[in-house]
Amino acid sequence: MIEKQRRDREIKAVLFDLDRTLLDRDASLKKFVVWQAEGMLRSQLEDPGLFTQRFIELDANGRVWKDEVYKILIEEFAISGWSVAELTTSYELCFSGFCQPKQGAIAAVKILHQEGFKLGLISNGKSPFQERNFNSLGISGFFDTVIVSAAVGLRKPDRAIFELAVQELGIRLPEAIFVGDNPIADIQGSKQAGMHSVYIPRYGEDLCKDADAVCKDFNNLPDIVRKAK
Repeated sequence: MIEKQRRDREIKAVLFDLDRTLLDRDASLKKFVVWQAEGMLRSQLEDPGLFTQRFIELDANGRVWKDEVYKILIEEFAISGWSVAELTTSYELCFSGFCQPKQGAIAAVKILHQEGFKLGLISNGKSPFQERNFNSLGISGFFDTVIVSAAVGLRKPDRAIFELAVQELGIRLPEAIFVGDNPIADIQGSKQAGMHSVYIPRYGEDLCKDADAVCKDFNNLPDIVRKAK
């Protein structure tokens, strides 16, 4: 009976969030904005550095979509010749070219894949924008399911989006670990769905009371997953 319970609880899959978990969004965004300010908007800006700083402030860690950001920037920096729609489209199509992974994330994913864990992605965001960003990291071939909220009409922390992921993986919720940086969407959401959770600290928040484990260094993630079995 004990052995059966152990098998029932055994972790078979690891699911990840994208932004600030696998993707170093802060570094990626800065690279993109610098490119835009010093490239396509070069003739429009006296101080590209100030534009970059203001963009990042208005972005509010991704909570404000870019049409609103560009609307304000065009007015503040007196940009002419570029519309909100054109600049937003530039962001949507070109951001993926500047995406870079969190340190150690790629190696951790490869190790988990080699050890036989099924892998999945659940990201809140626009589609196909998030899919392009994920694909640019070069690890999509290791993943068995990729779910973006806008594509399925569900968002974390809704239990249904976690259920959809494990259904596509052919496992049960208790057999999966979710790895993410958002204490509510990622950690509370996955825990309430019945999954094990691993918190990736952000903005100096090293603790998350709802998480089963905290991973400050992706080099430690495979061992955290192994111990959760």
